[in-house]
Amino acid sequence: MNEGRPLRDRLRGVAREAAKFGTVGAFGFLVNVVVFNVCAQVLGLAPIRSGVIATSAAICTNYVGNRYWTYRHRDRSGRRREIALFVLFSCVGMVIENGVLALSHYGLGFTSALADNLAKNVVGLGIGSLFRFWSYRTWVFRRASDEREQPAHPVGSAAPR
Repeated sequence: MNEGRPLRDRLRGVAREAAKFGTVGAFGFLVNVVVFNVCAQVLGLAPIRSGVIATSAAICTNYVGNRYWTYRHRDRSGRRREIALFVLFSCVGMVIENGVLALSHYGLGFTSALADNLAKNVVGLGIGSLFRFWSYRTWVFRRASDEREQPAHPVGSAAPR
């Protein structure tokens, strides 16, 4: 894929991509936490139902941020495929984060609002985010075919910011 680029450049590119992914994720995290707590604490919905609603809202927010900022330079030719895979991998991430919540709340009996938030929005979301980062960059937002064959920027030119 990027065999022509030095390791340092490839690592710098992944670090830049991870930082953008993290920024989009931070906004999605805020959406997730606010919606989760409104559903669970204000509306009195069950923890897992609140988690699924909150994660669904964050998935929509994150798709827009990732498609139009983090991975804007990636291939856009297969939009249906991209959206289907994004939803699939996001749902796997949702199962991961809400599975941690279910284990904590129902399996271990930690039922306070703080325990639910820590289980879902710290532990579960952290594990789910690692999975999402890997799957989005590997399967969803693929490199354009011409980007695979050429370096990101010619030798001697400045890297785009």
